[in-house]
Amino acid sequence: MFLQQVLNGLTTGSVYALIALGYTMIYGILGLINFAQGEIYMAGAFVTVLLLEIYQLNFFVAFLLGMGGAALLGVVLERVAFRPLRGAHPLVPLISAIGASIFLQSLALLLFGPADRSFPVQFDFATIDLGGVPVSSLQGAILGSALLFMAALVLFVKYTKFGKAIVATSLDPDTARLMGINVDRMISLTFLIGSALSGAAGIMMAIYYNATYPRMGLLPGLKAFSAAVLGGVGNIPGAIVGGLVLGVAENLGAAYFSSGYKDGVAFAILILVLLVRPKGLLGGKSH
Repeated sequence: MFLQQVLNGLTTGSVYALIALGYTMIYGILGLINFAQGEIYMAGAFVTVLLLEIYQLNFFVAFLLGMGGAALLGVVLERVAFRPLRGAHPLVPLISAIGASIFLQSLALLLFGPADRSFPVQFDFATIDLGGVPVSSLQGAILGSALLFMAALVLFVKYTKFGKAIVATSLDPDTARLMGINVDRMISLTFLIGSALSGAAGIMMAIYYNATYPRMGLLPGLKAFSAAVLGGVGNIPGAIVGGLVLGVAENLGAAYFSSGYKDGVAFAILILVLLVRPKGLLGGKSH
């Protein structure tokens, strides 16, 4: 049972990590928390579902377009809700982010209604027995895809010209401008990448739970924020570690204490980390 819960936790934790990467990248470059990240997660799932229902596209094409839709929404939010507020008191963009979150939830509720939508493509996933632990190929696909996205992001930031420009902008935007880096473009690119990862997370969870609904991003978004704080907000490896640790912790808590405690574990960990180690497990910014 323990290994089964660890596997379940790594599956959901990898999704939290993808959303947490969006939080941590945006915080790293702008110093603000985008509380609309959970709604971007929801938008990726809805775009994919609509493309599959209406246009009956190939699943992988719809998946990529769903990520693209989430990325585009992130860029639009940056231009509309955050760029005009640069230099304002830190509470102002925070309030703007919360407002954007509420607006997107309400818009989705208006457009799609409150009822759950099942995922339109049903997959036949096999279950493999690994030493007495049943492993669904769906869990393997989600965990493997999430780890692939994480590895791609780390390599992009470390070894590409644009990745290094994002790091430079995060460290010192004024000096980055003097070096010829288009800071506005790098900030938009950061929102685009972080939002695409959140969109991918939303699609994978829509398949995992076979449900898409307007408020589906609320709890995952808050848990991913907890994961970002746990790992060290602004720290990319920290967001990955934080998401995985949080996923395992909440599943073990649900299994060995009560399922009613599952959602509370994330926020209990958040409070504990803020009290004991405010900079998180891996400290502050790191690229």
